[in-house]
Amino acid sequence: MTILQQANQLLVLMTYAEKAQLLQWVVRDLGNAAPGIESNHDVCGGVPCIVRTRIPVWVLEQARRLGTSEADLLRCYPSLRAEDLTNAWAYIRSHLAEIEQQIRENEEN
Repeated sequence: MTILQQANQLLVLMTYAEKAQLLQWVVRDLGNAAPGIESNHDVCGGVPCIVRTRIPVWVLEQARRLGTSEADLLRCYPSLRAEDLTNAWAYIRSHLAEIEQQIRENEEN
């Protein structure tokens, strides 16, 4: 039995109040999600990267700050899609301090 099947069986047993509490937890958990961006300790030291790639988000932001166009980024990184850049820019907006710190750390090395 999959986890989703188990969850479905539990939902049947829950009261409306319990379902509402569960929904709040799920929404809170999803609110921290960043579609198309993942952090994996074993990939690029755990910095946020574009899924399916080893391209750190901070690299794309630094390239953009240096004047690289989206078209050029897509040309330079053939595995990137326009949707990946949209996800990266959204991630940067909500995690700007983290991305700026990663850029600073890279410049120091």
